[in-house]
Amino acid sequence: MKIIKLDSQVDCDLILKKIGSTKAGIKIMRDKMQTNLFYLKDIKTPAANILKQDALSIGADLAVEKDTILYKDETIDALLIATDKQIKILSRKELAQPFGLKGLAMELKRYANVNKYKTEIMGILNANEDSFYERSRFSGLSAVSRIEQMIEEGADIVDIGAVSSRPGSDAVDAKEELERITPIIDAIYKQKLHDRVVLSLDSYQPLVIEYALDRGFKIVNDITGLSDDKVTKLVAKYEARVVIMHMQGSPQDMQKNPLYENVLLEVEAFFKQKVQKAHDFGIKDIVLDIGVGFGKTLSHNLQLIKHLSHFKKLEFPLLVGASRKSMIDAISPSSADERLAGTLALHLKALDEGASIIRCHDVKEHKQAFEVREKLRETLI
Repeated sequence: MKIIKLDSQVDCDLILKKIGSTKAGIKIMRDKMQTNLFYLKDIKTPAANILKQDALSIGADLAVEKDTILYKDETIDALLIATDKQIKILSRKELAQPFGLKGLAMELKRYANVNKYKTEIMGILNANEDSFYERSRFSGLSAVSRIEQMIEEGADIVDIGAVSSRPGSDAVDAKEELERITPIIDAIYKQKLHDRVVLSLDSYQPLVIEYALDRGFKIVNDITGLSDDKVTKLVAKYEARVVIMHMQGSPQDMQKNPLYENVLLEVEAFFKQKVQKAHDFGIKDIVLDIGVGFGKTLSHNLQLIKHLSHFKKLEFPLLVGASRKSMIDAISPSSADERLAGTLALHLKALDEGASIIRCHDVKEHKQAFEVREKLRETLI
């Protein structure tokens, strides 16, 4: 007998098929092949002791401080270690337990039933002279040519914006924004590019959004997270897809000492509130964007990307856009022109953690990286 250690991210279904498992067997074994870690913050000590015993009874575990059994503290932090299958069992067992465990069970149940979404590349095109990355700026016919190039390179979506949202950027009124972007929208519409690629508008101005939606655009990428009811109504009216992004503050002041007690929990609370608003207005097609660099320190950005899977329980596609951003410079000093490698590292990690839409400047390079990643996942022994 020989033993071969496999990559932890191997495609479970493919490896099970290789050894001859049945469809029923694959379904059963799949849930046993992925181990999850859940950090439980401020869990009541009685609840921790109950959960510890229940976890051990099914082969999972709960790491707690040594004196938990003595009830010295009212609440503690703990680490739950369990496979997908064990999470499903625990989510049923804890429904009947007190001390807040019913709520925990409901949360675990959401993680046990997450959806999988197709990976999509969203190419960036800026119709302004203020974007932090000069090579993303285009106007008129050159914009049309760039969109056609991104389509050839493998873009699933093209996101077009006429106002920079970089830290410290100046606000632009709706009329000026519309004047900047109208020639591009009209040229795109004339060339019927909306039949070849999904078009997204990076804007939060109702005047501009309606103009674009009326001419073939299907996505509204709103960095203010549906703060304007007029925008929300337009998205609903046109049955468009909306990207709800999290931002602390505004582009003018968002990077002036951003603070969070817990960035993951606060972004989650924001998403829940905005999703409810979207549903109240009749919007069904929703994407969530963690807002890398929008009111966040380097540590906040890294936490959000590394633990992106935290948001999978919300059951919406997750978008990450770290393309050539200054967080890379904070890790490895570099200009925007020199940050492609860092961008790919962040975006590949985001995919591993559950992102399905990656917003980027370099479509061709991302397409290649994603295809190689997928081939690695499919490779067996």
